[in-house]
Amino acid sequence: MDLMILDYPTLRLVWWLLLGVLLIGFAIMDGFDLGVGALLPFVARSDAERRVVVNTIGPVWEGNQVWLILGGGAIFAAFPPLYAVSFSGFYLAMFLILFALILRPVGFKFRGKVADPRWRAAWDWGLFVGGAVPALVFGVAMGNVLLGVPFRFDATLRPFYEGNLFGLLTPFALLAGLTSVAMLVAHGAAMLVMKTDGPVAVRAARYGSLAALAGAALFALGGLCLMTVVDGFRIVSALVPDAASNPLAKSVTTAEGAWLANFAAHPWMAAAPALGLLGLVGSALALAGRRGGLAFCASAAAIAGIILSVGFATFPFLLPSSLDATSSLTLWDASSSQMTLLVMLVATVVFLPLILAYTAWVYRVMRGKVTHGALGDNPNAY
Repeated sequence: MDLMILDYPTLRLVWWLLLGVLLIGFAIMDGFDLGVGALLPFVARSDAERRVVVNTIGPVWEGNQVWLILGGGAIFAAFPPLYAVSFSGFYLAMFLILFALILRPVGFKFRGKVADPRWRAAWDWGLFVGGAVPALVFGVAMGNVLLGVPFRFDATLRPFYEGNLFGLLTPFALLAGLTSVAMLVAHGAAMLVMKTDGPVAVRAARYGSLAALAGAALFALGGLCLMTVVDGFRIVSALVPDAASNPLAKSVTTAEGAWLANFAAHPWMAAAPALGLLGLVGSALALAGRRGGLAFCASAAAIAGIILSVGFATFPFLLPSSLDATSSLTLWDASSSQMTLLVMLVATVVFLPLILAYTAWVYRVMRGKVTHGALGDNPNAY
């Protein structure tokens, strides 16, 4: 495909799709790290078992976190107004996530420095916080995308955010956060069943199966709320997909069930929530049967389905505004220039396959189960 023939609306749509790919990539690749961290104090009872759990993700978590950096960079370069509003509006939430994520490398490095059981237990709970808190906050953020965020633009397109951290913790947003935690715990459990054996794998299978079923129930409840409680957003003016970015050059209204309009207009989109539900149920069944690889594929499919469900429901909105619906950001009015999107796309076409190839090579090298006996002979193990 000749990239030079891509027009402005197509480039905007391509970058919306790429942003979704990066979010799914982050949730799948770094999601099992978060899930394993959240499970650590529960699936491992002895220090030897906890070392095994830590070393299932220790060699790969840094590479997995690259997906988060790629997603943030894509938002910054492709959708600057979205970056400006979300990163400033969610400032305290971002700090909470960063604080929790910082506990992961510190916990990995410091845990084994002192043999005192209390020292190691403290860092184990630090790793738990580093897994559970980001999983919860990312889900809460997704819930607030569906609810709308309290921001507005003035006549000069300066953004103003008028919310606070606790204002984000609404019942529906917390429901989305719990769905995220359950989904990623199930994903992490699948990785532990794949990479460990013995009591750790048995406990991981049990907790993961329960988490997957809870995630399916919470996801279904969230869909019911979108149908009956949560108002969606709808553009009621003419769309000009190739116009210069100006969030105020449209009219937006809210209505009950508006987030389901895209599914009614395009029935094929219903495959996304179906994939989310079936993936979680399939993961629960596979975990109950101790089939880690199948459970991991099922939970990865569920993650993709759930994120796609939100993307399809909100399209073309990127970040709706609960304060001034007209200020809501869409991919048609919040993107960079056509040339910027084109140059970025060329760079992505070149470098993304290299990242995927390197990631595949790393996981091939690190394949196989982690055992305590092998850790004892490895000076590089945590």
